[in-house]
Amino acid sequence: MQVKSLLKNASGLMVAVLFTACHGVGIEGSWVEPVPGMESMYQGIRLEAGGKASSVNMATLQYESWTNEGGQLILTGKSIGNRQTLSFSDTLIIEKLTQDSLVLKKGNHVIRYSKTGE
Repeated sequence: MQVKSLLKNASGLMVAVLFTACHGVGIEGSWVEPVPGMESMYQGIRLEAGGKASSVNMATLQYESWTNEGGQLILTGKSIGNRQTLSFSDTLIIEKLTQDSLVLKKGNHVIRYSKTGE
């Protein structure tokens, strides 16, 4: 019985350590990916402390704000094109977050960002 209790406590401690370690990585910063079909160019998002967001190399998609709620990144902004401007809110699941990698998922679409030094 004591071994089972000890293993349970050790497992709980490991989960707490991993949870703390993962949450020590901040999502703020500039995140980019290659432009599909033009791999020499890049595009992405800049997430600033305080919830301000902006686009990196995307003229028709202008991010304005972001929040991280329960493992989901919620982005808001404006889509500009075809002589019209539309406000949007986009919710993406945070699949992975490390010091230099951010993987987001929406449905079957996966976006793999790398952090820049900006």
